[in-house]
Amino acid sequence: MMPKELLDPQMSDALENLRTRDEPFAVATIVRTAGLTAAKPGAKALLRADGTILHGWLGGSCTRNAVAKAALTSIQDGNPTLISIAPEDEMEEREGVQSARNGCPSKGTIDVFIEPWVPRPELVIFGASPVAHALAEIAKGFDWNITRPDANLQDATVRRRVIVVATQGQDDLNALKQALKSSSDHVAFVGSRKKYAALATKLAKLQVPQTAIDAVNAPAGLDISAVTPEEIALSILAQLTQVRRQALKGAMTDG
Repeated sequence: MMPKELLDPQMSDALENLRTRDEPFAVATIVRTAGLTAAKPGAKALLRADGTILHGWLGGSCTRNAVAKAALTSIQDGNPTLISIAPEDEMEEREGVQSARNGCPSKGTIDVFIEPWVPRPELVIFGASPVAHALAEIAKGFDWNITRPDANLQDATVRRRVIVVATQGQDDLNALKQALKSSSDHVAFVGSRKKYAALATKLAKLQVPQTAIDAVNAPAGLDISAVTPEEIALSILAQLTQVRRQALKGAMTDG
């Protein structure tokens, strides 16, 4: 993401506000124009996750609609995008450049570079089991902020949080209790359904809300017939990736 000093103060403040709230967004910058266009190179806009322009200006509706659509894709996959908006008879394929039709009477061409910002979610892993260690290791390469609490998890301002309880027989009940007390988007338990059912009964006796107990994903992970700790960790990370992408799509829809 570009340095804040390259943005005007109002846009910079709006951008920081989105970051503080852990909301995905994109900054679009016009890098080239040809022909008659309303906006010129250097013009910028800050777009929310639903594609609406929160601050800045990129020209008329023909440009805005194409940029909004490209921004949605860029935010969803987390990759920068260069889009060229041109009259249909002047559209050309260029490597690494998306093309969109400019149907406005001006018939100008505008190239826009879109930089997405997607918050890094926090992955909290309870336990010192082989699965816990394997999950922490493999998740490093997939852009997670990893937290491994030694004892009680103190709630924080992190909103996009997922928790995996991989204690595997070492203080399972207390770890689950702490996980369910903390705000999170997803809680998973490494263990069989039968084992979790027994723990769920104990959690209910501790007056943990039944809705929270029922929301725990147990056993954790997608069913890939995993056997080794590394395979189990892979199945869990695959499921967390699924949860993460679905949450991002939801944020884009609700925004």
